[in-house]
Amino acid sequence: MSGALVLDEFLKSQSKRVHNSHRKLAGVVREAYPIGVPALIMKSSTDRLGASAGYSFHLGTPDDILRRIASWLITHAEGDQSTLWRLVPELWSRHGREDVALSALLLANLDHVSARVDRWDLLASSINSKEPAEALLLSIEEILRAGHGGPSEGQLRSWCSGRKVQTHLALISAFVVQNSGVEVPPEVIALLLEVDVPDGDSLLGRIRDRVSGLGP
Repeated sequence: MSGALVLDEFLKSQSKRVHNSHRKLAGVVREAYPIGVPALIMKSSTDRLGASAGYSFHLGTPDDILRRIASWLITHAEGDQSTLWRLVPELWSRHGREDVALSALLLANLDHVSARVDRWDLLASSINSKEPAEALLLSIEEILRAGHGGPSEGQLRSWCSGRKVQTHLALISAFVVQNSGVEVPPEVIALLLEVDVPDGDSLLGRIRDRVSGLGP
């Protein structure tokens, strides 16, 4: 039986009541991540990758499996996605590589209108005090890929005066938005120039230079 079919059987076996608790759902998806993953032979390398990137675990779950889990979560929300909105910060708090990727899929595909939740505000409030750039980029790109607009000028300004990790979120968001052909206001670029990034040839430093027009 294929990994996808085994995963489907596992998800079908779950009680409907788990959808009423974001903590129970967090436990279910943690069990689901390894299903169908031929990762036992890769376990040591995925653990090393996770540790070096700052993740609590990295199981090597393929993107199609994560999308299948996200689809199951959204389908079984039955019109009330409030539990899934609460699941997003729970996943960031646990901080496995798969948690971060699943959170990105939820942020991109949940209905923010009926829930009166702003996906960018939720992302900014959910991230930990230190995040790898890849973790932030995953959510930013997934949200934009789903057809949603980028963060507002007000949000970028707010992040630039917020936690250090939020200043990095602003920087990477502006870079991705700018690359999509949307102009970033000069006033925001001036704030981004003040963002504290690691010394030397760092990724964030190169992004700051690109956003400001100082880099190639």
